[in-house]
Amino acid sequence: MAKASQPVTNYLVYGAVRFFVALIQTIPQSWAFGFARALAFAVHHVDKRHRKIASENLMQAFPEQYALADSDPCQKKALARHIRAVYHHFCLLLVEMILLPRVIRPENWRKHLVIDRSDTLIPLLIGEKSVLLITSHHGNWEMGGYLMGLVGIPSFAIARVLDNPYLERFLLNFRQRTGQVILAKKGEYEMIEEVLAKGGKLATLADQDAGPKGVFVNFFGRPASTHKAVAFLALQFQIPMVVIGTPRIGGPLEYRIEVEDIIHPEEYSDRPDACKAVTERFTQALERIIRRHPDQYLWLHRRWKHAPLVRKKTRIPRDSNLV
Repeated sequence: MAKASQPVTNYLVYGAVRFFVALIQTIPQSWAFGFARALAFAVHHVDKRHRKIASENLMQAFPEQYALADSDPCQKKALARHIRAVYHHFCLLLVEMILLPRVIRPENWRKHLVIDRSDTLIPLLIGEKSVLLITSHHGNWEMGGYLMGLVGIPSFAIARVLDNPYLERFLLNFRQRTGQVILAKKGEYEMIEEVLAKGGKLATLADQDAGPKGVFVNFFGRPASTHKAVAFLALQFQIPMVVIGTPRIGGPLEYRIEVEDIIHPEEYSDRPDACKAVTERFTQALERIIRRHPDQYLWLHRRWKHAPLVRKKTRIPRDSNLV
């Protein structure tokens, strides 16, 4: 019975999303941004589960600020403000993404986006050699890909396919509107390799939990399971990795692309732990970006869902003749 009703549920959710998008694109921008504040207040109030996840994440990521939040009233208030700011950022981000096609155009994008180290980044993006762009769920990670397509730079991005097929087609159309091509994280690995073999520019989010089989590297002082494929692709094709963030630097739709690190895999070619070393380096670069703008990171998700397996020590029998 549940399976039979799922297509109907999916379509109703899709219809509600389309209505929401149409509403935001119709009303004045000031109303849309006000709606984002109201939405953030409401979601923060009812979403106890993710508030708890955010609280745990922030207390462990910033122990100097929040380690005593359970007992210290000042730290508790500061933590609550931080979590409210996170909800506001992501509700405003949702509204901004809906407005992107209506607001940002080829002739005015410079009013909305500043590019740091443009003399280094732009030659890499327009050059013939492949580039891996590494970012995280921070700031507005969709802005870079949207802009590249807007100014005529072909690019590709890796994304997870949504369970709702109606929403998946709708979001895919939005993401590919300016020419960026979206590749599925699962099922299109050969196409990803082909893109990199032919000089393509490929972007990916590299801060997602990779399960018990991921490579564990420190992220905010805690081992975090991270996907190996990102570093593996860079090492396999010997292509540079550009670690970037796109934080909001002012009011709505005012962002900056920050180039935090450029990693050349040939520097690690003689290391037996090259894959882990590269993964650790780009993860540390992402952490530095997040620390500068901590309110704009997705602390609501379980980044540290899996912990490294603890190997049990082999016990040697007392009567063993090995001693």
